[in-house]
Amino acid sequence: MKKTLDFWTFSGGEGESDFIPVINTNEDINLGLPNLPETLPILPLRNMVLFPGVVAPITVGRDKSIQLIRDAYKGNKIIGVVAQKEGSVEVPGFSDVYPVGTIALILKMLRMPDGSTTVIIQGRMRMAVTEFVAEEPYILSRYQVLSDPPAPKDSKEFIALIDTIKDVAVQIIEQSPEIPSEAAIAVRNIENPEFLIHFVANNINISLPDKQKILETNGIQERSSLVLHHLNRELELLELKNKIRNKTKLDIDRQQREYFLHQQMKVLQEELGQGSNQDLEELKKKAENKKWPEAIAQHFQKELNKLERMNQHAAEYPVQLNYLHLLTDLPWNEYTPDNFNLKNAEKILDRDHFGMKKIKARILEYLAVLKLKSDMKAPILCFVGPPGVGKTSLGRSIAEALGRKYVRMALGGLKDESEIRGHRKTYVGAMPGRIIQNLKKCGSSNPVFILDELDKVGVSFQGDPASALLEVLDPEQNNTFLDNFLEVEYDLSRVMFIATANTTATIHPALRDRLEIIELSGYSTEEKVQIAKRHLLPRQTRENGLEPKQIKITDKQLAWLVEHYTHESGVRNLERVLAKLVRTKAREVAEFLDSKKGAEPAPGFTEEDFIKALGPPHPKEKTIDNNFAGVVTGLAWTATGGDILFVETSVSGGQGKLTLTGSLGDVMKESAVIALEYFKKISPELGVPYLLFEKTNVHIHVPEGAVPKDGPSAGITMFTAIASAYTQRKVKKALAMTGEITLRGEVLPVGGIKEKLLAARRAGIKEVILSEKNKPDVGEIEPEYLRNLTFHYVKRADEVLEIALLKEKVKKPQDFEFLLNLPSSVPGPKN
Repeated sequence: MKKTLDFWTFSGGEGESDFIPVINTNEDINLGLPNLPETLPILPLRNMVLFPGVVAPITVGRDKSIQLIRDAYKGNKIIGVVAQKEGSVEVPGFSDVYPVGTIALILKMLRMPDGSTTVIIQGRMRMAVTEFVAEEPYILSRYQVLSDPPAPKDSKEFIALIDTIKDVAVQIIEQSPEIPSEAAIAVRNIENPEFLIHFVANNINISLPDKQKILETNGIQERSSLVLHHLNRELELLELKNKIRNKTKLDIDRQQREYFLHQQMKVLQEELGQGSNQDLEELKKKAENKKWPEAIAQHFQKELNKLERMNQHAAEYPVQLNYLHLLTDLPWNEYTPDNFNLKNAEKILDRDHFGMKKIKARILEYLAVLKLKSDMKAPILCFVGPPGVGKTSLGRSIAEALGRKYVRMALGGLKDESEIRGHRKTYVGAMPGRIIQNLKKCGSSNPVFILDELDKVGVSFQGDPASALLEVLDPEQNNTFLDNFLEVEYDLSRVMFIATANTTATIHPALRDRLEIIELSGYSTEEKVQIAKRHLLPRQTRENGLEPKQIKITDKQLAWLVEHYTHESGVRNLERVLAKLVRTKAREVAEFLDSKKGAEPAPGFTEEDFIKALGPPHPKEKTIDNNFAGVVTGLAWTATGGDILFVETSVSGGQGKLTLTGSLGDVMKESAVIALEYFKKISPELGVPYLLFEKTNVHIHVPEGAVPKDGPSAGITMFTAIASAYTQRKVKKALAMTGEITLRGEVLPVGGIKEKLLAARRAGIKEVILSEKNKPDVGEIEPEYLRNLTFHYVKRADEVLEIALLKEKVKKPQDFEFLLNLPSSVPGPKN
């Protein structure tokens, strides 16, 4: 039954209303209408069936319906009302409405404050649509009035049926708390049996098809039986709901009683300034299972007692509660068992990383010491090398080999000491440092802890994080690490810390002293091919949804990709190149699966395929053309690996001025001054008059001027460039050099030899000049890195010129002899 009987509620479009009809119990609902027209305008209703005798308000929203109501209201006010089969249809047609409906009379048309139109209509008699005449501007149809045989008012069976319907309806009203009790009085006072049936059918809570079936049923007694069937079903459902409600009410009453008791206890505790029992019980339960030291247990109990005495509304209460939760969440004396199977560790390292024989051997030595000596006071490893060579992934492999948890903490850009040691609890928003946070997150006190990008830790007014790391990375101190937030010592001695960096130059000296540096150099082309073949290509194939048989790149093609599309020591750019190619192939396969036309895409690639997917290839690094004197190729080391650089020197008329350009640092500028001074000293031996230096200016430039450059390793390169410019002797092709020069002409050793030699191979260099003292460094490099390279080891700068400079001079008309005839007062060219 509907919720109300004495007022209307309605909203939305036609028929979307929850209404109770205006009742006239003494009116004959089959009251005829005079002068019924031959055709009727049909008003479709959504979610509603109108019964004869029922008065209902309808909100009209559709344009066709508004036009229909206006035209009918100006005329005889008689319309046909039918129900829509689907309420979601906005513009119903002939097939969207039921054929049986009700002839209705428009009693009133109202204009509502929101601009909508509402009409009050009364159903008069049932009718059946016989033929649809028109659909515009609204539905018009011919119809047939449906009449029922006279009701058997004297039949005892019919009287009993009507009385039963009244009784069941009254029971439903009495058991429904939402329906007012006055509704039962209204039902009892309905004397017209036919109106009672239609009234109850209109308000019963059944589906629209069921109501339509009642309307279509001929004979008042048959309709009465159908209505009684639905009433009994609703009564059963209502009784079941009430039973469930009463049972639930008993449970709720008991819960409410307990709730009120707890609230009273809570108020008493607040008055006494005590904390919540729930928080305290949770903390005590967690503390029972902790394996912490006795001192920590006593400290926890002391802090817990403090929490019990706190008022919950005090500002310190949530801080204290969070602090105690941190104490119970930390993995005190909780360790994962170590797996010191060196063969297994070697297998995992070989599986995840290609090459690196010396690096892997050192790691296995480190693990062997840990196996024999369990106090973990071995030096902290620090992997140093250019980006993309596998420093961080080595740490992950070590964690897997040992069976330990893996934690990575990025230190790049870290400038706040509290990120390491935490804040004191007294500060707003205080929290522990990232060391303690990561241990809490991983749930173990002996993880493999990677300190990534150690060389990029900064310093600011907030402190020096590198100094804070001294305690963390010192095996003699980190067993008593003190976090400012934790306020008690935590043992970090079982944590395996591994640092990574691109260079050691920017690492704090005291911190660097605590580290065992393991250098990871860049990869050769051959190694990159194998890494791409074994690791990068299979991973990208898998991640992009292809099968291994659907893509194929040969070793020769991989080498070509390395040389023409990457310029790096690591393999990150190579992986991006391979990912682009795999995505290109994935698109071809997906398009083939969509169209099912043509041949399946071939797994291989051609050079044209590479250019189409990746763009034009980058030219392979080459030395600058040495058709001009004064141009020399040098070797440099950068944080991203080795590289080649070019030194250009020009000599022009002037007053002995030295100009240096190319973003050179102080050390490199000093190397240029030293190189020039030593060349002045030996110039007579090379046929260059000393007086010439007073008549000429020297300009040394290192291209790529936007890139800062520094260091002493370009000393002999600048010296050779100056000698070549003054003697007009060109430098050999495919020759490069690196070494520091002194004022006495000695060639000193420099670092980064392996990276520099890799850069030389990439650039097509054939001969390399090095200091005699760098010979041991070359001997430590694997032979495959040195293939196709010839080395010249020198002790003095004079030897460099004998090797590097060609014998013949460049034949040019602007030799320098004419400068010697100019007076010394002649100014040089202005810069």
